[in-house]
Amino acid sequence: MSLDLLIAGASVLDGSGAPAWRGTVGVADGRIAHVRRGAADGVTAAHTIDATGLVLAPGFIDVHTHSDLAPFTDPWMDSALRQGVTTVVVGNCGASAWPRAALRPLASYAGTTPEALPPWDAFEEYLDAVDAARPACNVAALVGFGSLRTQVMGGERRAAAAAEIAEMRRLLGEAMTSGAVGMSSGLIYVPDMYASTEEVAEVAAAIAPFDGLYTTHLRAEGHLVFDAVREAVEIGRRAGVHAHVSHLKLEGRRAWGRVDELLALVFGGDATGDQYPYTAWETDLASFLPAWAPVERLRELLADPAVRARLALVVEQGEPGWESSVADSGWQYIVLEARDPQPADRDMASVAAERGVAPVDLLFDLLLDDPEVTVRGHTMHEDDVRAILSRPDIIVGSDGTAVAPEGALWRTPLHPRAYGTFPRVLGKYVRDERLLTLEAAVRKMTALPAATFGLAGRGVLKAGAVADLVLFDPATVADGARFGDAHRYPEGIVTVIVGGHVAWDGARRARAGRALRPRRGRA
Repeated sequence: MSLDLLIAGASVLDGSGAPAWRGTVGVADGRIAHVRRGAADGVTAAHTIDATGLVLAPGFIDVHTHSDLAPFTDPWMDSALRQGVTTVVVGNCGASAWPRAALRPLASYAGTTPEALPPWDAFEEYLDAVDAARPACNVAALVGFGSLRTQVMGGERRAAAAAEIAEMRRLLGEAMTSGAVGMSSGLIYVPDMYASTEEVAEVAAAIAPFDGLYTTHLRAEGHLVFDAVREAVEIGRRAGVHAHVSHLKLEGRRAWGRVDELLALVFGGDATGDQYPYTAWETDLASFLPAWAPVERLRELLADPAVRARLALVVEQGEPGWESSVADSGWQYIVLEARDPQPADRDMASVAAERGVAPVDLLFDLLLDDPEVTVRGHTMHEDDVRAILSRPDIIVGSDGTAVAPEGALWRTPLHPRAYGTFPRVLGKYVRDERLLTLEAAVRKMTALPAATFGLAGRGVLKAGAVADLVLFDPATVADGARFGDAHRYPEGIVTVIVGGHVAWDGARRARAGRALRPRRGRA
């Protein structure tokens, strides 16, 4: 047998959750061609890696990223690749690079403009453009419900008509035929928040013939999260598709400690979920506004003193059916990640006090100056994070973006999850705190996400599987990124192999990722 690559002496984890075994793994033509317990006697390859003392696992699959445009802005995708991630799923939270009508906010978030990107009209053309960019990681794509809605309805703040729903379904079916893995929604964001449960379900039903899935950033993640999970499960049921809850969490004091209740709703509804291992979230400050106060109308609304007073009250306390992002925590836990010249990495309570204004008035001022300002909220409890993470059936996902310190977003304050999610689990929660076994953690990063998102031939280490692999040192693996200092790579990730090519081994080697097209037959 002629092998391109041989990895010898590793402690092998195959992704299934089974105990590790010591042996050799060989790669040929981009796939795993040789798996043997024990020494590599008599086996030769063009290149051999001595992996003594290291763990060899399938490459990590990050099912929740916003790296839709990273292949074009940061094609080495360093912050993902150097965590051991070999595949990213994009198009999350209702926002995707296709259809193109909603591309400008996504492009701004990625530090570019639509005009600077390759042209694409069809979903398959977006995947072709990803291939042409030669990204370092593989890219699988969801279609954003909000992007579909914007394409069909513009910014209309109303229910979709039957013909509009039919057009969204047609577009989604076109994307599924071309290789989309499903549809996402972001029900706290514009324009998704204007859609009813029934509207989302009717559009999502276009996924059903393709065995894709529906993923969702819930309509609420604090004390109303339980109703929001019920809605997600109901959308999946009505659409006849699998429902997956993005970045499971419990925000604010009224929700803390209710993990068992949360997970019972998820798994009792035959849904699944993912989680990032941090007690802080990151989002647009504009999401603090209720549906009746879109950020583009903010100046007009604030001009009426009565409306301003009502809006301030709603932002801070919520209203029936809509959850305040600050009511159960406080402004001191909301930290600005604004770009220059706004203050960054400072909590809104202290900035407001310094300026002699109320925090809610600071929010209004910031949004009037920059509608795209981002914030993070330190509103989750570590005990809840640990309880969710300890479940072997919860997938690990970063909710981050593939970036590099020298890339388009190098000056942008980021959540450390973009650089540290997977090593943080392996170092802090597996090795240091023994919250879960290494075998269980690797399964949550590999075989489980591959099976959930329909990525056949990935996430497992066995003969015939795609040779997406990671070698790491279990004694040293650790995240280096911190809040306020996020652009730092982790330790202990030794070698990352994508499609049989060494992509990272202490230096950049090859950009061997591609767009994944899991074309599914109709049921």
